[in-house]
Amino acid sequence: MPVTHDHFKNLQLFIHPLIQDKLARARDTGTPPSQFRKILNEIAGLMTYEVCRELRTRPAIVETPISKMEGTVLDEPITLVPILRAGIGMTDGILALLPEARVGHIGLYRNEETLDPVEYYAKFPPDVADGLVLLIDPMLATGGSASAALTQLKKRGCDRIRMICLVAAPEGVARLEEDHPDVMLFVAALDEKLNEKGYIVPGLGDAGDRLFGTQ
Repeated sequence: MPVTHDHFKNLQLFIHPLIQDKLARARDTGTPPSQFRKILNEIAGLMTYEVCRELRTRPAIVETPISKMEGTVLDEPITLVPILRAGIGMTDGILALLPEARVGHIGLYRNEETLDPVEYYAKFPPDVADGLVLLIDPMLATGGSASAALTQLKKRGCDRIRMICLVAAPEGVARLEEDHPDVMLFVAALDEKLNEKGYIVPGLGDAGDRLFGTQ
């Protein structure tokens, strides 16, 4: 189960040994893209189990091979929204647990001079606001792209949003706490800082390049 950070009340940290072991292997520069993709999806799946603890449910009558009984089923749509492109690398791991979930997409890239996010694509289910939305991105650096994505989701009426990341910098967490204090952030690690180029230290490099072998 994740724990609330002492300083950032919007931050839930996963201390589970399985997650930490996989994250260490993801950070390793010797991990090839095929294994990097596999590890990211495995971590995302492990994290999702706890993130979805608050999903709405309803009672339903189920007929077992022996008798009828009252079971519990999900009672709301779930939408995954990976931030392109790196967020795609975590989507399959979540869909393995939530195959009924829909997948929207939002495309944001970082201007390398200003570090500001620039939106180039957005596509969501028409009823995206009717249920829980999981915003997905392996890295939370400055927080600019995540904040912009959350703003776009809220403009569409979404009021139950959670964000799942592998690695976050304190600067990015603080940005989301200021811009979107109602959104809980779930991460596998809170790293030390951002460097002068806006990259997370120690981080795991450019997640998109490592996922798709474009570095």
